[in-house]
Amino acid sequence: MVRTLVVLLVTAALLAGLLWAVQRRLIYLRDRGPVPRAADVIQGARDVSFTTDDGVRLGAWFVPGDHDVTVLIAGGNAGNRLDRAALARALAARGLPVLLMDYRGYGGNPGSPTEEGLHLDVLAARRFLGDTRIVYFGESLGAAVVTRLATEHPPDGLVLRSPFTDLAAAGQVNYPYLPVRPLLRDRFPVAERLATVRAPTMILYGTGDTIVPPRLSRAVAEAAGGEVTLVEVPGAGHNDPVLLDGPDVVGAVVDLAHRIAGGR
Repeated sequence: MVRTLVVLLVTAALLAGLLWAVQRRLIYLRDRGPVPRAADVIQGARDVSFTTDDGVRLGAWFVPGDHDVTVLIAGGNAGNRLDRAALARALAARGLPVLLMDYRGYGGNPGSPTEEGLHLDVLAARRFLGDTRIVYFGESLGAAVVTRLATEHPPDGLVLRSPFTDLAAAGQVNYPYLPVRPLLRDRFPVAERLATVRAPTMILYGTGDTIVPPRLSRAVAEAAGGEVTLVEVPGAGHNDPVLLDGPDVVGAVVDLAHRIAGGR
């Protein structure tokens, strides 16, 4: 009996150690690229780059526009900026300038993603845009990235698409039999940070989302410290096109930009 208990404890310890070591491969499902030239994907777009405070040079796409509010798009944990081109194209068609960034390790960029690394990445993207009125748009994991940015460099508006309260809550949904919370190295506490943000915020989610359940996105909205608008997309799943560049998503960003430009 004692021997069996020892075997079980050792096995559990080994499993915990393995999960600690490989968890970032499960979190950051990156497409390392390379990606096409910006102009080959979005008319009028150009390739740009900027350097983070720890010396990582990141490639991105910038789409100019005639609106005086710019949208900074931070993607989710999978793919790269090519997967968000449809959203950038749709916003640019409405006149909004767009910076479509990729994190370190994504889309041909050097480095490996971590919570702190992604924060440095979005800081560099914000610095690249300079003194301009801006909306931060964060998709899923990107919602966590831009919420933290908003606590340090307040935007004129914030759009969070399919946000989770913190990464552990989302992880527990997707890995229900694993001790996710005590083992996580990267935390991304969205709800806690959003409580300190005063910028007008829009939160979008799909009622059919099984990766980030609607209850988590609604809980983020309840934690908001400023004005918040909820946009519910009936039946939409986490990766459905309607949550990428559908009319509810594009309309929410455009409406917020118009409110900012109009001073309302």
